[in-house]
Amino acid sequence: MRLNEALSIYTTENRRRLLALAALMTAAIAVADWWINPVSLGFLYLFPIMLAGGFLSRARMVSMAVLCAFLTEKFSNLPVAQEWPRFILNCAGFVGTGLLIGELVHNRRMVLAHLHDLEEQVQARRDAEVQLQYLVESSPAAILTLDEQGVILLANEAAQQTLSPGGAALKGQSAAAYLPALDAAVKSRTRRNFRTTLQCRGQRAGGDVFLAGVWFSTYAVAGSNRLAAIFVDLSEELRSREDLGLDYLLTNTRILMSAVSHEIRNLCGAALVVHRNLAKVEALKDNADFDALNTLIHGLEYISAMDLRGQVPARRSAIELGSVLDELRVLISSAAQDGRVSLGWQVPDSLPLVWADRYGLVQVFLNLSKNSLRALENSTARELTIRVTVEDEAVRVRFEDSGGGVSDPQMLFRPFHSEARSTGLGLYVSRALVKSFSGDLLYEPIPGGSCFTVVLSRSGGEEADVE
Repeated sequence: MRLNEALSIYTTENRRRLLALAALMTAAIAVADWWINPVSLGFLYLFPIMLAGGFLSRARMVSMAVLCAFLTEKFSNLPVAQEWPRFILNCAGFVGTGLLIGELVHNRRMVLAHLHDLEEQVQARRDAEVQLQYLVESSPAAILTLDEQGVILLANEAAQQTLSPGGAALKGQSAAAYLPALDAAVKSRTRRNFRTTLQCRGQRAGGDVFLAGVWFSTYAVAGSNRLAAIFVDLSEELRSREDLGLDYLLTNTRILMSAVSHEIRNLCGAALVVHRNLAKVEALKDNADFDALNTLIHGLEYISAMDLRGQVPARRSAIELGSVLDELRVLISSAAQDGRVSLGWQVPDSLPLVWADRYGLVQVFLNLSKNSLRALENSTARELTIRVTVEDEAVRVRFEDSGGGVSDPQMLFRPFHSEARSTGLGLYVSRALVKSFSGDLLYEPIPGGSCFTVVLSRSGGEEADVE
């Protein structure tokens, strides 16, 4: 400690001051040695050498040592016969002292620089820990860490409110009571760290069960397994998704039943014409079975006359078309790559709000995209371009493909037409959905391919719930 305090004077601020003091001391010792005779004061040169040793280079230190040794011999009354050995020994002593001080000062500077770096690293870690702690505590997603026994080491406020609102602190409790899947994962004997996602059953402290979406990873600390997890409650999202799916199942069912009713009405009309013609036959006038057939045809016509298309609910709101197209791009990019289809997007950066139902519009876009991808399977040029144009009152979304076009466009939107690959209901249902929120679906022939255009009304300045 005392040596460190002594070496603390060798700072950049004191460099000139100490070197000047060393020069003055050297001159003063030389004058005193010359004045006080026959006593030699040459050993006092060690002090200026010690002062200058912390700043001079090795070459300059040797030069100063030689000068001090020369002055020692110059003003001493020692025998001349031993002058050179004394000179060499004095030089060695002075050089050794200066170099020793220089190395001590150099090492001290290195230690101080290292300590400064360590302090900066420690402070940076503290800052990072504070930021990480704030991020964890303020996160709306629940965060947990578990040890190898499944005991909760850390739980943020969101985790506390999700698993045990108003109850005991989660820290120190077993995760098996809340998220059994995480408890099983951290207790697995595999040595390989892994990262994955899952949906599993979660249970709150009061016994309520919920669906948890979990992102977790395992890691090792001091030879023991640990697990870090982020999870959210998906119960409400699941309920909303199932309710929405049921609504659209009913909507599509109404549309399909309307198509079936339309076809049945056509058949009933033809059957009634045949029945009237047969009624002119005298042999069938009093035939009970013939009269019963008339009753059945009229009953079937009455049932088919229940037009369900008018019962399709108008589900629309002002939505952001850009986000719907972004979602569509994610959904079809992989299929386009697998089919070696060049996917082009010509979408303006800024799009107005449009009247539509988000879920229904995604289904329509997805159906049109899949139709185009199927049309390109046997095509030499495989290009699908999704183009958006903004007009005064409408926004048009075009799906243009190089699949060769459609032979009979008039049959496209008719259900159960013979040229369709399956039932021919996809375009029929898509047009009905678009029309349910005041839009339209059109076919536009283009050279070497086909184009389906979805026409959507701009929401303008009308008040609406933006999705």
